[in-house]
Amino acid sequence: MIPENFVKEEKIIDLMKAQMVALKYFALFGVIFGLPFFLMWGFRFPKVGADNLLLSGVLPIVVFTLGIVAHELIHGIFFAIYAKKGIRSVKFGVLWKMLTPYCHCKEPLQIKHYKIALLAPLVFLGLIPAVISLFTGNLWMLIFGIVFSGSAAGDLMIYDLIKKENPQDYVQDHPLEAGYFIFRER
Repeated sequence: MIPENFVKEEKIIDLMKAQMVALKYFALFGVIFGLPFFLMWGFRFPKVGADNLLLSGVLPIVVFTLGIVAHELIHGIFFAIYAKKGIRSVKFGVLWKMLTPYCHCKEPLQIKHYKIALLAPLVFLGLIPAVISLFTGNLWMLIFGIVFSGSAAGDLMIYDLIKKENPQDYVQDHPLEAGYFIFRER
């Protein structure tokens, strides 16, 4: 699928480091969106009464779990859009040693397309809800946006590695690790 005049190079990110970087991103996005939110809307926190304690305790877990699934599905949708074999090139799973879900594209994509697929969950689940919260004053949407912006830490680390590459070159997800193979034209 890749022409013979391309050189293959492996790039891996450390998942332990990604978890530490995620804490920095949570803090960064917390300041970027939280500060203006509280300046505009004040410190009004929803009251949790005994009658909805179960709902308020279970609902965030359900929403967070669905958000994780949505994050990987968004990667998969964009991989399928750009992959020649479409959805047949997309695989979902969990790296059990790190309890990290993943979406893997089994065929190489042009870097310009890979970047879009890489950052789409950050935009749709993180940035857009956080910005909407600034206009609506919805604290739960703010929290969701910050959590899913920070949850894109691994994607942002990969983006940081790949952003200066030639957008016409190719990249393929690593099948076993958090990372990719880059195919550069000689």
